[in-house]
Amino acid sequence: MVTLTGFLLLLLVGMPIAVSLCMGALFYITASGNPLLFQNYPLQLFGGVDSYGLIAIPLFILIGEIMNGGGITQRIVNLAMAFVGSLKGGLAYVNILANMMVASILGSATAQVAIMSQIMVPEMEKKGYDKTFAAGLTAYGGMLGPIIPPSVMFVVYSTLAQVPVGDMLVAGIIPGVVLTVLFFAVIALMGFVYNYPRGDKQTLKERTATVLDAAPTLLIPIVIVGSILSGLANATEAAAVGSIAAILIGRYWTKQFRFEMMPKMMLRAGVYSSIVLFLVAAAAVFSWVLVYGKIPQSVAGMVQAIAKDPITFMLLVNVVLLVIGTVIDGVPGLIMTAPILLPIATEVYNVDPRHFGVVLVVNLVLGLLTPPVGLCFFVAAAVTGAKPGKMFLVTLPFFVVACVLLVLLSIYPSLSLALLK
Repeated sequence: MVTLTGFLLLLLVGMPIAVSLCMGALFYITASGNPLLFQNYPLQLFGGVDSYGLIAIPLFILIGEIMNGGGITQRIVNLAMAFVGSLKGGLAYVNILANMMVASILGSATAQVAIMSQIMVPEMEKKGYDKTFAAGLTAYGGMLGPIIPPSVMFVVYSTLAQVPVGDMLVAGIIPGVVLTVLFFAVIALMGFVYNYPRGDKQTLKERTATVLDAAPTLLIPIVIVGSILSGLANATEAAAVGSIAAILIGRYWTKQFRFEMMPKMMLRAGVYSSIVLFLVAAAAVFSWVLVYGKIPQSVAGMVQAIAKDPITFMLLVNVVLLVIGTVIDGVPGLIMTAPILLPIATEVYNVDPRHFGVVLVVNLVLGLLTPPVGLCFFVAAAVTGAKPGKMFLVTLPFFVVACVLLVLLSIYPSLSLALLK
């Protein structure tokens, strides 16, 4: 109780979540009256980030930086335009399809929304789409970032759950594809109701030129995901090879990447990575005191009184995480909830930790698009000038189908585990 109270008070006064987690652990040690725990505190803090798999995080972030600086993202958008741009509501399909392709490289929802809002929203406005809808749709497209591999959140979860990073990345493929298809279905229905405009029809020659220009950029996700699926490399090694592929394509194919850009790119990647890794270290300390204080066991007792089977438990978790995700960002929310809920899921209800991780991540990412915070909406609003509240209302059907995916994932574990068998 002392730990939780101290942690919540620090959050309420505006203290960063990582600092609040560290201080909450110190409050518990002080209240426990066991000074020997202070000796273990720095060991637990260091042990939280003493994982080879976490090296993948700065590498994946660096790939995103190289893509943007090397003109690769724009070519992916052009490629999506060549395939679906001429359909009714074509630019809406392009928005989601391009986000899906970029998600297979970038892996961060907020970063993806910031980048794609600059590219897609002005283009959709020119063709007659409402700016609020365009910005909101881009925010939902960004939801694919942490689900389709690579994913920073899956890398963090794999460290917390002690499961292979590669398994978690592969587990996100089918849910990401299913969510994309559900978004396409919503666009088709809304396009019929609201009579969305068709995109510019390209000739076969124009389409072929676009595909040839963008095709080499697809080597990046192929190298990353293909090397993991084939067993040739683990997630960290695949990220390293992917970053080299991004540099070569940006330098020698698109010719927009310059080596003088690398120091700034590496600095930005390092700053963002340090934030994530500090959160992971703080979570390790906080999890340690929770386990020492037998908090997961106490919560398990309360949950078992309500949920009698795994499906009921998973549906209950969905409700709890959706509420948590409305006020807490994805990675911090993951770090706060996984240490408590994961032992209950695996030990009490025999839920596969990889399946549970996918449900956990999808839940918390959806929270990024749910009021009152809805961080992805605020990022899109900062770039486009649209109103976050209106974005949620005009894109409500996308929220509904995302919730449908969550229910399907909770009931059918094979949606996340099929490629791992």
